[in-house]
Amino acid sequence: MSKTHDSARPSFDSLGLPQRLVDAVARLGFDEPTPIQSAAIPALLGGQDVVGIAQTGTGKTAAFGLPMLAIIEPDERHPQGLVLVPTRELALQVTAALDSFAADMPIATVTIYGGAPYYIQERALRAGAQIVVGTPGRVIDHIERGTLDLSGVTFVALDEGDEMLRMGFAEDVDRILSDVPPDHQTAMFSATMPPAIRRTVENHLHNPRQIAVTPQASTVDAVEQRFAVVPPKHKLGALARVLATTDADAALVFVRTKASAEEVGAALVQRGIAASVISGNVPQAERERIVERLRSGQITVLVATDVAARGLDVDRIGLVVNFDIPHEADEYVHRIGRTGRAGRAGVAFTFVAPKERERLRRIEKAIKVVIAETPVPTPAEVSAHRVAALLTQVPERLESGRLQVARQAVEGYLDVAAGDEDRLTQAIDLASALAALAVGDRGPSARDDDQMDAELAQLQGDDKGKHRDHERKTKGGARYWIGVGHRDRVKPGAIVAVLTNEGGLRGQDLGRIEMFANFCIVEIGPELSRHTIQKLQKAKVAGRQLGLRPDTGQPSKPARPRYKSSEMVKQNRPKW
Repeated sequence: MSKTHDSARPSFDSLGLPQRLVDAVARLGFDEPTPIQSAAIPALLGGQDVVGIAQTGTGKTAAFGLPMLAIIEPDERHPQGLVLVPTRELALQVTAALDSFAADMPIATVTIYGGAPYYIQERALRAGAQIVVGTPGRVIDHIERGTLDLSGVTFVALDEGDEMLRMGFAEDVDRILSDVPPDHQTAMFSATMPPAIRRTVENHLHNPRQIAVTPQASTVDAVEQRFAVVPPKHKLGALARVLATTDADAALVFVRTKASAEEVGAALVQRGIAASVISGNVPQAERERIVERLRSGQITVLVATDVAARGLDVDRIGLVVNFDIPHEADEYVHRIGRTGRAGRAGVAFTFVAPKERERLRRIEKAIKVVIAETPVPTPAEVSAHRVAALLTQVPERLESGRLQVARQAVEGYLDVAAGDEDRLTQAIDLASALAALAVGDRGPSARDDDQMDAELAQLQGDDKGKHRDHERKTKGGARYWIGVGHRDRVKPGAIVAVLTNEGGLRGQDLGRIEMFANFCIVEIGPELSRHTIQKLQKAKVAGRQLGLRPDTGQPSKPARPRYKSSEMVKQNRPKW
């Protein structure tokens, strides 16, 4: 098997394509071929079999589709080209691309896949389609029903070959190719080259030319990759926060199972998010409607399983969330390939349970990339993002007018509330409160996220596979005294929660927490402003004010009393 790599790219009109196809490509707005197209098209036009190793979104459909169209005889009304794909979505995508290339040619393409009525597909086959695009199972069904005759096929393309074999279609592919004349030409495209693919190549391709335009299992360069350690019970809350702080037009959320897809989709809808679900349980017609709604902007979040999302290419997807981390690096690459396509920027965010860190490291090793750890957005960050988006609408609302009633109400409120105090300060406080209410932030008393924030803060930043706890010191951190302790039945997690929610601190800002009978000492990395200290003095946990103040010399590990007495409590108090 000969092997070549991409070099300087020519133009489409220099690849040997018929002029009608060159013109069609130009009308579609493609200026120059991609690396896989530059290498594969001349080889296929020259009659060679080709094995193309390239990632999703690199232009593989045109790489095999244009040569296939070039050799089709329009006057012969029987299948001459066959494209096998792993999923219904990819079949529809390939058909749409071929139809766009052949818009001015008398060539018909039929798509056959499970979940759709047989009679519609049979009618299209009887009408004389020259190209068949289908999933292996349904192609075999039509062969056995006598409605599909492959004896006239001269060109076969296997798209996403590794995924097709991973899904268990190896025997189906062998069965189908046994019905194709032995002198047919074959093009196989795959993101990776596992042993199963090599066996298929050896069995069915004739001295193929291997074209590798990207390293095996490489990542999509345009995708910014992040991860956060999130316990399973907090994944839904973390997902809602990530979605609330993204600037992406649309997001794709990957889960492992159909049941998880339904559960996550329903939870997002309950939170007021325009979300929908595609999985094996969703009928094909409904899936097509859902994808179209995603393209049009009617929904902004799509929850999907790996198989259901195969072939999904929607320009609006700027964020991919791995709600469940994939088992293999290849799966990870395919998932994040749903965004950052054709030069567009994208973000991939992966949730990693504490016990899944080793799996993440295996993926990093396979793709040769260190994925950056990023904290899950806090409720304060969610509110800040929403308020910022709200404020962008202010100039347009001011310009549209009819604010007299609102202005009178605000002025009346300030006349009563301001009194002798600074009217500007009161106006800012009022605007802040109204903005918070407008974005659904009703303050810490309305939140039930304290436990989640505490646990995430404890796990965050642990790049060695161990849980981060707050007994570890923060380098250079200042020590602060807080007036609650064991007697108040307060645990370090609750202290972390109130400091992050009320003080705007992050988990990595906090270090060692020493708990005593009726107070605790906490190390905080950044220097606290006077305003933050005053705010935290009044903040409450377990019904008691923190009374936070700088520590002035309390020993780091004083002896803990074995019994409670007024004398021992006095001894445990810091000296001021």
